[in-house]
Amino acid sequence: MDYKDEVRLDYSREERKGVSEVVYCPGKSDGQLAGIASDVRARSMNMAFSRLSPHQAEIIAGTPPLSYDPISKLGTIEFTPAPKLGVTVAVLSAGSSDVPAALEAAQIAEFFGCTVKKFFDVGVAGLHRLLGILPELREADIAIAAAGMDGVLPTVVTGLLPCLVIGLPTSVGYGVASGGRTALDTMLASCSPGLVTVNIDNGVGAGLAAVIAAKKMRRQN
Repeated sequence: MDYKDEVRLDYSREERKGVSEVVYCPGKSDGQLAGIASDVRARSMNMAFSRLSPHQAEIIAGTPPLSYDPISKLGTIEFTPAPKLGVTVAVLSAGSSDVPAALEAAQIAEFFGCTVKKFFDVGVAGLHRLLGILPELREADIAIAAAGMDGVLPTVVTGLLPCLVIGLPTSVGYGVASGGRTALDTMLASCSPGLVTVNIDNGVGAGLAAVIAAKKMRRQN
């Protein structure tokens, strides 16, 4: 069976949404991924691949080369760098265990043209760490805050910054953290205005939300 009988890439998404499709890789066969990569290269398209295993990264490798980060598990094929949007996105992680999801968000935002500044391991268990970087955070146009456990960091960041904050709950935590559900509920129940929240571990969604907001800001300016 031809891979195109199983896979239909959304070639018009960039025209509709301003960002191209991001291919979610778990569950895809080697043949499907090889076909997608071949099609993308034949069309000279920039493309991002999420949750790539090292084996899958080898399947997609080619020319131009796949850029692959084994921590975020994000891979990208880039023919032409995206135009710079002139918007700065601050990406924070509460703990070092939240870094994979935060990195996924940061790399997606960067891939689509945002300037990204990363601030990792700045959770509220040591509030001085967050307060120490506050002057730099206030220079950002958009912030993404990744947190597991009790998921409080995005609420605190939203209370301190004037910009849009995107909460990224992660599946990090013991017992009642419930695989990220507690962090998600905390962010959804937040009283800080200007906080929006994506799904658990959805760094791609957080990064794309920041990019779409950045494109809107650019048009208004």
